[in-house]
Amino acid sequence: MILITGAGGALGRLVADELVGRDDVVLGTRAPRSTTERHVDFDNPSSLDFTGVDTLLLISAGYGEDDVVIARHDAAISAAEKAGVRHLVYTSLSGDGDHLTYALAHRWTERRLRRGPLAWTILRNGLYAEFLAGIAAPGPDGTIAAPLGEGRLAAVARADLAAVAARVATAPEPHVGRAYELVGEQPLGGTELADAIGGSYEPGSLGAAREAVIGAGQALPYQVPMLLSTYSAIAGGFLDGSGIGDNALRTLLGREPRPALDAYKAAVDAARPAA
Repeated sequence: MILITGAGGALGRLVADELVGRDDVVLGTRAPRSTTERHVDFDNPSSLDFTGVDTLLLISAGYGEDDVVIARHDAAISAAEKAGVRHLVYTSLSGDGDHLTYALAHRWTERRLRRGPLAWTILRNGLYAEFLAGIAAPGPDGTIAAPLGEGRLAAVARADLAAVAARVATAPEPHVGRAYELVGEQPLGGTELADAIGGSYEPGSLGAAREAVIGAGQALPYQVPMLLSTYSAIAGGFLDGSGIGDNALRTLLGREPRPALDAYKAAVDAARPAA
């Protein structure tokens, strides 16, 4: 049996779509609605029952302070060990992301797996192209004013990462003890993003971005430094894919990756208010 945690999230739903029709897949979610779903709540360790699971796809339970995320991952790994799970596949963060404030919980989890008894595979995912549509969204006049400087991001279509996760989870044996870097092949900067939507790019400042995020009132306090560190890492040239070594995205996909610009444009279009 394969169990996918976080199956209600954006990445988890896409992985589930990749595995539709298989009778050996169970979706872990906080609110199960069918017999193919199981109650899995990282904030409720008693719900982490992985009995009968051969392969656990642990989709990172982020969106929290480091101690919260670490506790969630530790509880899930401990439950997998207790239940006799044979193989754990973890969706981590690309190796060039160590400058990001949210990298620590991923690296802790990788170390926890390496020191434990489970067979494991680590998928070091690059940042989503769809994420760029949120942090580098065009204004009403088509201007992108994000503080990306002259930096670029090796963004990757979320659907490609889901396809890789599904492939590895369904045939994990060749991937035991492997950590794969999975980033986009064509890094994108503000100019490329603007050209793709027929707009313009005018680099903003980190201070202005911070004020805008806080002023919008939608970000939790811990999310503000997360976002600002992302801008800084892109602008500083740390997330363009040049520092990760081998990129396994194309190999594990078995095909050419989807153009990240297409995923960015689609996400921008989806976010625009209806006419």
